[in-house]
Amino acid sequence: MTSGLSGDSGVDGGTTSGGSGIDGRMPPDDSGVDGPTPHGDSVADARSPHGAPATGARTAHGSPAVVDGRTPSGDPAVDGQTPFGDSAVDGQTASGDSGVDDGRTPSRDPVVDRQTPFGDSAVDGQTASSDSAITDGRTPSRHPVVVDGRSLSCDDVVAVAHHGAQVALASDVLPRLARDRAVVDDVVDRQVPTYGLTTGLGSRSSYALPRDELAEFSVRTVRGRANAVGDPLPVPVVRAAVLARVNGIASGGSGVRPEILSRLVALLNSRVHPVVPEVGSIGASDLCQMAHVGLVVIGEGRAEFGGEVLDGATALRRAGLTPAELGPKDGHVLCSASPLAAGQGALALHKAGAVLMLAQSVTALTFEGFRANTSPLDARVLDLRSAPGQSRAARELLALLDGGELGDPRHARRVQDPLSLRCAAQVHGALHAALDFVTAALEPELNGCGDNPVVLADTGEILSSGNFHTPALALAFDTLALALTQIAAISAERMRRLLNPAVSGLSANLSPYGPERSGFAPLAKTAQALVAEIRMLSAPVCTDPRHGADAVEDDSTNAALGARRLTTMLVRLRQLLAVEALVAAQAVDLAAPSALGQGPALLHRAIRELVPPLDDDRPCGADVERVRCDVLESDDVQNALRAIVEGAS
Repeated sequence: MTSGLSGDSGVDGGTTSGGSGIDGRMPPDDSGVDGPTPHGDSVADARSPHGAPATGARTAHGSPAVVDGRTPSGDPAVDGQTPFGDSAVDGQTASGDSGVDDGRTPSRDPVVDRQTPFGDSAVDGQTASSDSAITDGRTPSRHPVVVDGRSLSCDDVVAVAHHGAQVALASDVLPRLARDRAVVDDVVDRQVPTYGLTTGLGSRSSYALPRDELAEFSVRTVRGRANAVGDPLPVPVVRAAVLARVNGIASGGSGVRPEILSRLVALLNSRVHPVVPEVGSIGASDLCQMAHVGLVVIGEGRAEFGGEVLDGATALRRAGLTPAELGPKDGHVLCSASPLAAGQGALALHKAGAVLMLAQSVTALTFEGFRANTSPLDARVLDLRSAPGQSRAARELLALLDGGELGDPRHARRVQDPLSLRCAAQVHGALHAALDFVTAALEPELNGCGDNPVVLADTGEILSSGNFHTPALALAFDTLALALTQIAAISAERMRRLLNPAVSGLSANLSPYGPERSGFAPLAKTAQALVAEIRMLSAPVCTDPRHGADAVEDDSTNAALGARRLTTMLVRLRQLLAVEALVAAQAVDLAAPSALGQGPALLHRAIRELVPPLDDDRPCGADVERVRCDVLESDDVQNALRAIVEGAS
C-alpha cells in the first residue's frame, strides 16, 4: 500500500485524524493494525499481539446493548458513514493518510509539522504509521466489539481505535452496574465515611463531605484533575483509552451510575474524541489525563468532532448528545484506573508484533546477501539450551529462507558468522518472550477493575483498593523497550558487516566501484544515530517513582509513559530495519545467489520495484524512507511475510 500524506491541521483547525492541532503539531499514529479490513464487513486480518490471526467473528457475551443504531443511553450512534464523512472522523488513523497515489479520496486538511510524541518530526510529510485500513478509504468495521468487562483483547482495541468498530455492551453489564450503584447510594444515605465518596481524595481523605455537596464534589474532582499538558494524543490512542475505561467499568466494582458508562460508549460510537494532552500521568492511575475525558462528558473541555476541535458542549450537541449530570463518585470513576497505559500499551503491543515479523524478514534478506551459515538455526542445536523464544524465531527464519540455498549450511560462505547473524534467533526470541510478558501483564489491566475504592455488591461493602497500581505493566513495557533495543543493536551491526569486504567477501561499502566510492558507508552513521535514540528511549521508567499526594501517594509506576515512548521507539526501529533492508538488497545483487528463500525474494523484489541498485554515490535517505513506507509498512508485503512466518509457528 502506498502511504499518503497526513491530514493534520494546526491550531483550532481540527484534523481528519480527530486530534487537535495544539501548537500546530500532531503526534504520529504508530499503533495501527497490520492487515486490511474487508469492505465494511469485519476487521479481517486483525491480529493477536504476535501477529496471529484473530479467531473469526467476535463472540457476543449476551445481547448487545446497542439496538437499532442507538447507544445504551438512547443517544444516536453514528454509523455507516464514509471514513472522510463529517461524523466519521475516527474512521481514520491519526495519520489521516490520503490515497492520492492509488485513486482514493485525499485528505482535506493541510499537512502541518507532524511530530512524534517526543517531538520528532515525521519524515516525508507522513506520520509514523499509515497502515490502518481506515485510511484506505474503506468503510469502518460494522461488527461491534461487545464489551462484557472480561474478554477485551488487543485485537478489539485495534478494531475500535483504528477501524471505527462500534461498541456494544453485553446484556448483563448495566444490571451489574445498577447493583453496585445501589451499594453506593446506601452508603451515601447512611453517611458512612468512605474514601472519595463521602470524604475527600488523596491527602484530604480525612475530611468529611457534606451530603448536599457530593454531586458537586464529583464535578470538582474532574475539573481539578484535568491538568495534563503537551500536544494532544492521537485519536486512536484516545479511543483506545476510552474503550479500556469502558471495559474496566463494565467489569463491575466502580459504583458508577450506569448512564455514565452509556455516555462513554456514546462518545466512541458518535466519534466525539476528547482532546487529551500527552503528559500528565505518573502511573498511580491516569487521573490528570483521563479527567480531560471527564470534562467532555459533562460538556466542558475540548473535543474533536467532524474534523473540528470544538468546546465540549458544542461537540456533544453536534453529535446529538447531552452533557451528563454527575452523582456521588461518578467524577472519581471517570478519572480513575490506568486505561491510558492499557489502551496505548495494547496498540503498541500489536505494532511490536508486526515489527518483530519485519525484523525476522529483513534478517533473512541479510542472510542471503551475506551467504550466512544457518547451522545455528538447527533445532537440534537449539534444543540443547531452550532459551525463551529462540526455537520459534529460528523456525521462522528457516521458513523465510525456505526455497533458497542457505537451508543447507554447506552453501554458507563462512564456517562461523559474526554474532549479529549467528545469534539472531536468540535475540529475536527474547523479543518473542518480551511480547508474551506484556500480553500477560496487559490482559488484567484491560479486563479488570482498577478503581479505588471498590464496591462489593454481594456484601454491600465499599473497600479501599490498590488495584489502580500497575508495577507489573510498567515492568513489562520496560522489558519490551529493552528487547526492542537489542533488536536494533544487531540490525545496525549486520548492516556494518555487509559493508566490510574482509567479512562479507563483497566490494567495499557495497559499491560496484569498491573503495573509490562511499557507497553505503555514510548510511552507517544514520543507522548508529537511530540505535542511539532507541537506546536512550529504552531507559527503564518503572524504577523512578514520582510522588503524588503528600505522605499518601508515595509510589508510582510511570506505566503510561512506558507505553507512550514505545510509539517513538517503534518508528525508529522501522526506519533502522529499512536501512538494513536497503543495504541487504544491494548485497544480494552483488552476491547474485542462484536462488533466494521465499521471504528474501519477496522483500528484494518489492524493494527493487521502488529503488534501483546503488551504482554511483547518491543520496540514500529518501530511499530508506521509501522502503520503510512502501515496503515494510505495506499491507500486501506484511500479509505475505506473515503468511510465511505463521506457517512456521
